[in-house]
Amino acid sequence: MQRLESRGITGCFYYPIILLLLFLIAVSAVYSVSIGQVHIPFGQSMNILLHALTNGKLGSLHGIQESNSNIIFQIRMPRVIFALLIGMGLSLCGAVMQATVQNPLADPYIIGISSGASLGATIAILIGFGSFFANFGVAFGAFAGAAVTSAAVLLLSSIGGRATSVKLILSGVVIGAFCSSFSDLVIYFANNAEGVQQVAFWSMGSLAPSSWEKIPILAAVVLLGCVFFLFQHRVLNTMLLGDESAVTLGINLSIFRKIYMVLAALITGTMVAYAGTIGFVGLIVPHICRGLFGADHKRLIPATLLIGSLFMIWADILSRILIHNVDLPIGIITSVIGSPLFIYMIVKKGYKFGG
Repeated sequence: MQRLESRGITGCFYYPIILLLLFLIAVSAVYSVSIGQVHIPFGQSMNILLHALTNGKLGSLHGIQESNSNIIFQIRMPRVIFALLIGMGLSLCGAVMQATVQNPLADPYIIGISSGASLGATIAILIGFGSFFANFGVAFGAFAGAAVTSAAVLLLSSIGGRATSVKLILSGVVIGAFCSSFSDLVIYFANNAEGVQQVAFWSMGSLAPSSWEKIPILAAVVLLGCVFFLFQHRVLNTMLLGDESAVTLGINLSIFRKIYMVLAALITGTMVAYAGTIGFVGLIVPHICRGLFGADHKRLIPATLLIGSLFMIWADILSRILIHNVDLPIGIITSVIGSPLFIYMIVKKGYKFGG
């Protein structure tokens, strides 16, 4: 267990850094609701939010236009909450997947979830399947595709014995390639230029579709998943040590792998259904946290949730301010930021997966 006892470069400053991250998330959230085509001063945004959160006990609306309050609560606040939840969910699933399959290149989409979700969304958009579910048609199609893909991967990896990390990865690659090919086939034969453009935009990831109506389901799935995995740090640590060590400790990793994969697939499928495919968050954030806080999942999971949220909030801010009056797909921003960071971590001496 020696390599899991490392506390990273933060050492005994873990809890002060956690408090600092909470403070930075709060400040970043206020700044995020302040920017846009209609600029709202930071102080006004702070007063509006404090007044709402404390039921009028703190903050003052004196001299603040009602339109500014409506812009913050009806348009920008749901987007910030979406960024928070999706940042938490992707980072959590990335950390869990990396431990589950014992692969530092694992991310929430490694078992083909994104390909399955893309296939479901493509069918919903181009064939019209989603019209039966009104505004949730694309989300339902994407989630259904992700769920079916996850089930197929688990079934395929279980054939011929217990599901190992290698079999899970290979099954995910095969199923993901099949779904991608079928999506391309649907797009090729679709006579719908507007629909194809919508599919392309959805595949890049975006927080623009966020709304208060979609938050309850997303929040319930992500937050319940976070609470569950916060108490699974011992099993996750054991997964990093390998199956042989788990046998000596009396832990059946095959069962836990299936449980964790199902839950991670549910969380990821829900996020992809609402926001599309947002890459690199689930890959890079857990690695950053391991370098800072060590590989012990008792410290890693809470830090991953907070840094993932902060990362996603700022990625969303950049997607709105880099080009004037243009809302860039957030998946482009996360990839542009994540790629150089990951390259740096690869060439950085002393960094090893698991410690």
